[in-house]
Amino acid sequence: MPAAAQSLDEMAGQMILVGFRGDAPEKTRTLAAMIGAGRVGGVMYLKTNVASLDAVRAMNRQFREAGAKLVPFIALDQEGGSIERLTGAVGFREVPSAAAVAKSDSPAEAEALYNDLATGLASLGFNLNFGPVVDLNLNSANPIIGKYGRSFGTDPEVVDRYAEAFIAAHRRAHVLTALKHFPGHGSSAADSHEGFVDISKTWQAVELDPFRALVAGGDADMVMVAHLYHQKFAGGQGAQWPASLSPNWVTGVLRSQLGYQGVVITDDLEMGAIRKLFGFKQAILQAVRAGDDILLFSNTADYRPGLADEVRGILVAEATRDPAFAKRIEQSFQRIVALKKNLR
Repeated sequence: MPAAAQSLDEMAGQMILVGFRGDAPEKTRTLAAMIGAGRVGGVMYLKTNVASLDAVRAMNRQFREAGAKLVPFIALDQEGGSIERLTGAVGFREVPSAAAVAKSDSPAEAEALYNDLATGLASLGFNLNFGPVVDLNLNSANPIIGKYGRSFGTDPEVVDRYAEAFIAAHRRAHVLTALKHFPGHGSSAADSHEGFVDISKTWQAVELDPFRALVAGGDADMVMVAHLYHQKFAGGQGAQWPASLSPNWVTGVLRSQLGYQGVVITDDLEMGAIRKLFGFKQAILQAVRAGDDILLFSNTADYRPGLADEVRGILVAEATRDPAFAKRIEQSFQRIVALKKNLR
């Protein structure tokens, strides 16, 4: 569907992916109506949205059948191990953490394991899994990657092979994936969920290698950019943009150096690294100017049913004022449309 077929409001709506409250279709009718009207491009699940697999399946059917011109992204974090939204408690077959998989299974065995995972997600109506994690486990004391065994290892080639297995299995089930957390969260000593994370002294260029290899191999459906600050890439004139808000990282490194031309999604813009340091409007506008295509909001910090409308209003107002910003929205929309053509 060409960008010209959509209004500016609809194009901006496709750039928004939000969390929600509700664990049954009767509680998510308003959200479904927003999807149908093109006011939001996708939704993400948290554990609080999962009462039962039947309820999840029914909500996802509701979202898919809402009448949207474009299929909505229906996403979740289902990496395995402790990072998952669907658990054995509701009857979903859990898989081990990335670290456990890499320790006990070959890449071929891992692909079979992830095939079961992806098939299970597809059967419930999900079409986007925020994984694989391609961070290198360079700091075992890392509070958000190493601590939870979310990395496949320290060797970029090993990480690449297991990530390929994860992606291949999901593609077979028609579920998209998102490489994370660009430019690499594995060496950090802090957690961006909590606040400012400076990787200037810990980050190593080798952390780009899994992203580079997967992009070159055509395995990147989407790339998720983390809220990680690096002094050399933060921007001039005293700017302190983390990677998710930094043109130097998104447009410079990811797109120009690594050659990635697909969809870029931010990590949750309500995480402490953003919310505690940047204003709501400021973060939205800077993310788009940096080159991000989808703005992710868990909608947990200050829950508002109309959050997506607020975000869209900010995007449209700025695009009306600034033709260059309007062009950025159109570019993002075109990338999103190209990716959504792969959805069922």
